[in-house]
Amino acid sequence: MKDILQELESRRTVARAGGGEKRVAAQHGKGKLTARERIELLLDEGSFEEFDMFVAHRCTDFGMEKERPPGDGVVTGWGTVNGRMVYVFAQDFTVFGGSVSETHGAKICKIMDMAIQNGAPVIGINDSGGARIQEGVGSLAAYGEVFQRNVMASGVVPQISLIMGPCAGGAVYSPAMTDFIFMVKDSSYMFVTGPDVVKTVTNEQVTAEELGGATTHTRKSSVADGAFENDVEALAETRRLIDFLPLNNREKAPVRPFFDDPARVEMSLDTLVPDNPNQPYDMKELIAKIADEGDFFEIQRDFAGNIITGFIRIEGQSVGVVANQPMVLAGCLDIDSSRKAARFVRFCDAFEIPILTLVDVPGFLPGVSQEYGGVIKHGAKLLFAYAEATVPKVTVLTRKTYGGAYVVMSSKHLRGDFNYAWPTAEVAVMGAKGAVEILYRSELGDPDKIAQRVKDYEDRFANPFVAAEKGFIDEVIMPHSTRRRVARAFAALRSKKLANPWKKHDNIPL
Repeated sequence: MKDILQELESRRTVARAGGGEKRVAAQHGKGKLTARERIELLLDEGSFEEFDMFVAHRCTDFGMEKERPPGDGVVTGWGTVNGRMVYVFAQDFTVFGGSVSETHGAKICKIMDMAIQNGAPVIGINDSGGARIQEGVGSLAAYGEVFQRNVMASGVVPQISLIMGPCAGGAVYSPAMTDFIFMVKDSSYMFVTGPDVVKTVTNEQVTAEELGGATTHTRKSSVADGAFENDVEALAETRRLIDFLPLNNREKAPVRPFFDDPARVEMSLDTLVPDNPNQPYDMKELIAKIADEGDFFEIQRDFAGNIITGFIRIEGQSVGVVANQPMVLAGCLDIDSSRKAARFVRFCDAFEIPILTLVDVPGFLPGVSQEYGGVIKHGAKLLFAYAEATVPKVTVLTRKTYGGAYVVMSSKHLRGDFNYAWPTAEVAVMGAKGAVEILYRSELGDPDKIAQRVKDYEDRFANPFVAAEKGFIDEVIMPHSTRRRVARAFAALRSKKLANPWKKHDNIPL
């Protein structure tokens, strides 16, 4: 009996050593943690339960049968984050460069199946050289099985991908189908084809960092939702994100203790909107002053800054925030901001997270490049996302909302539950100057007459009361009372029940 116990312990020791001291040192030398170190930091201390520690590959080609390390390049299992269950897999770059084999893929599929069945999030830590070439199509089949599970899990359990090393070829499509992707600056990259292939095919010279680094994917492509300085920060922020999310689509997000008065008054908000209608202000100030303890977890901070997305808590409950940002492009909606916000709204709706929309939008961004890029279809994505969402929706108009953008931004007409406006808000088809130039074209030669017409139009529409008279605004509120009004609105909506007509699935304009 003692011998067999000893053998178990020695086998475990070998498995935990990964690719051995030399390869572990090389991993550390690149500023990267090992797969097991990452799991230790991500999960609560002592909570990790490992699966398939002794699984080895079954390949006999190219001399592979001589080296069969236990675990086969991926560590899988489950544990807890602040006491709540999650499933996790972490690719081990020290074993065959973290490359994916048939058995490696099967290990990942096993925990994904369990996550779907038991209703808990899946966190994937990606650090892999891609498909294991020695296994050929068997490796590709493993990827295909993982992809299928990504789709089945979508909207059922939250899926988070951490890119902590290379992620190339077919490997990028699994993270791309998950809900959130975080990268690490200078040590992680994602691309379908690497710099060498790009040079061969298109003759473009580009580095791995330029082609698919964290800066590229957080600022240009929008593939990633956030980039962090190192592994430790990325894992800590992932723990923070998980605290905002429900375990699955049948549970509510956790309610955390809060130490902030829901009726807190913020007198500074009365002067947030400048007197000059063309002067910007920072919408993040309003978000911070509505949120419990001013805590805001922003998603895609570096992409499409003209719209802000992220999570706050109100009375300890998670709320998704979508807000126009007057500091960037005057808060206009465009292709990138529409895509960014639409995906975020759909995530919140899938997981029953209420949505707060803060509106100051002059319209859709005009221009040839926007029209050629399909702003009509991309703008329709945001419209579609808000219209299909059945979660509680509270909207606050702060300054202006013109034209189609007014309708798109969670208006009453798209089943907004509570639509508030500040006294500074203006709901109109367009700005006064543009409207007068169309309505009174024959008088354009007379500046005095036009100035009077502009003033008349502003008197009529540069306030929220016309919309309030029609019932499109539920209440005009004092800016300083915004937190209290929003908190009470969401409290009133906690038992909201709303269902869309039965359908197999919708056909969002992609």
